[in-house]
Amino acid sequence: MASSGKYLVRSAAIRFRRRLRESEAAFIVLALLAGLAAGILTNAQQFLAHGIQHFFYGVTINRLSALGSIHHPWRLLALPIGGLLLVFMARWLHRRRRTLIDVVEANALHGGRLPLSDSLIIAGQTIVSNGAGASVGLEAAYAQMGGGIASALGQWFKLRRADLRTLTGAGAGAAVGAAFGAPLAGAFYAFEIVIGTYTPAAIAPVVTAALSAVFVTRLLGVEPYLIATTADRVLHTPDYLVYAALGLVCAFMGIVVMRLVTAMELVVQAWTRIGVWRPVIGGLLLMPIAWLSPQALSAGHGALHLNLLLHPPIMFLLTVLALKIAASVISLSFGFRGGLFFASLFLGSLVGQIFAGVGNMLFPGLAIDSNDAALVGMAAFSVSVVGGPMTLAMLMLETTHDFALMGVVLTASLISSAVTREAFGYSFSTWRLHVRGSIVRSPRDISWVVDLHAGRIMRKDWVSIADDSTIAAFRAAIPLGSASKAVLVDREGRYRGIVPTALVYRSDLALDGLVSSVATLVDTTLHPETGIQEMLALFDRLGVDEMVVVDAAHHVVGVVTERHARRRYFEKLESAQRDIFGET
Repeated sequence: MASSGKYLVRSAAIRFRRRLRESEAAFIVLALLAGLAAGILTNAQQFLAHGIQHFFYGVTINRLSALGSIHHPWRLLALPIGGLLLVFMARWLHRRRRTLIDVVEANALHGGRLPLSDSLIIAGQTIVSNGAGASVGLEAAYAQMGGGIASALGQWFKLRRADLRTLTGAGAGAAVGAAFGAPLAGAFYAFEIVIGTYTPAAIAPVVTAALSAVFVTRLLGVEPYLIATTADRVLHTPDYLVYAALGLVCAFMGIVVMRLVTAMELVVQAWTRIGVWRPVIGGLLLMPIAWLSPQALSAGHGALHLNLLLHPPIMFLLTVLALKIAASVISLSFGFRGGLFFASLFLGSLVGQIFAGVGNMLFPGLAIDSNDAALVGMAAFSVSVVGGPMTLAMLMLETTHDFALMGVVLTASLISSAVTREAFGYSFSTWRLHVRGSIVRSPRDISWVVDLHAGRIMRKDWVSIADDSTIAAFRAAIPLGSASKAVLVDREGRYRGIVPTALVYRSDLALDGLVSSVATLVDTTLHPETGIQEMLALFDRLGVDEMVVVDAAHHVVGVVTERHARRRYFEKLESAQRDIFGET
């Protein structure tokens, strides 16, 4: 009886999963559940991080960065203490044989498969970092947990690859939407930052997840992230030109911050003896910065609101901007976990207010509104760092409820995005993956490209001949018409070039001459791990039909032809497009 009961339960589960995979309505319901879970997890993480800040710094209603000063310097010991906790966590994680998977990396390389354990670890590290006061935002934890729980649901229901990627992105976007009380921003975050493409089939589940997550935030009575703006503004053509210039400035500043983080990270990682204590050292370095200005602490939400309300002088804003950049660079390069999304909003507001102040001093006739410039700067700077111009445009719209400002916000954001892509090519998350050795440049699914390496598509039926053979020996061993080319190898089997058969049968060649004299591509080889895109680029540049694959000892292990490589590439490309967009 017990075995028959288990069989019935298993059969019912299989039928339910099949129904879920076949029904769009059932998939939307699953996205709804993922969104609700993401909303709960986002608010729980906020509660934990703010609880840690209350314990260390005594903050209650106000945000940590809105404190006027740190009255008791000993409270700043929270920074190295938080670093010490991260050291203990890192020592525990050292036993793991693989690196943690980021939600963007999961969707780009692993078909949306994101281990929930990885999400829990990243969320824990981020909460500790933010709670201790490091200059990082919680968005990494929000997106990671939202995407992680959605991925776990999708894997349990055995969703197809494309559906699992959509659900993982929906969960991550829902979590970010819940943090801001902005469902449209959350939906566009899913499309632009995590999924990497818009498809009609994905709109309903992604938006459903975002709406349900924001519903949880409002049900819990959490105040949305609203920003007061001026009303009844009229924007003219010169205003668009001014804010386009602000977009350029923000793109430049965003690239500078990302470069600084990486440069400092490379320096710190070179420390061998004290490298394990990096977070503690970083916490000690952050203490004087936080003492000079508490606005450099945490993500900067409270400071952002405070500065918009008080309109401080330019020198104060410049000082805070320098301290905040220094705090962010130190926090991320010394091992604190978190993101730059929320911090980039604050940095953008500072750049915008400074831009307005300097512009009004140099050109009084412009009359740039400081609040408007701060909001435009928030969007443009964040687009440079995070990517996703529509995400930031929707965020500004939903947090300000100001439709009149959207034109200049989009103008600055699109310019910032285009300049950053052209001059830099990465968002902050994909840049850090690139520095770590990943080929991810966007959240689009490129796992099929990774699979197409030379070792997988090479042929192993090549014809070889010794490099000390004569022309006569070559002709005797390889008659004309039997093989188009021969691979030249030395006595130890190491590669020495490719010899076209027709070339050896030229009448002007001496029969006692060495065949190595007509070898081609002597210094050009592929390795088994060479990717398909690099292979195709080499074929285009060299104009050859075949290339040899060699191992670490330079022994020949295979041959790749241009025709076969291109056919496999386009077959995989068409398969991936069908997976994303469906049959046409």
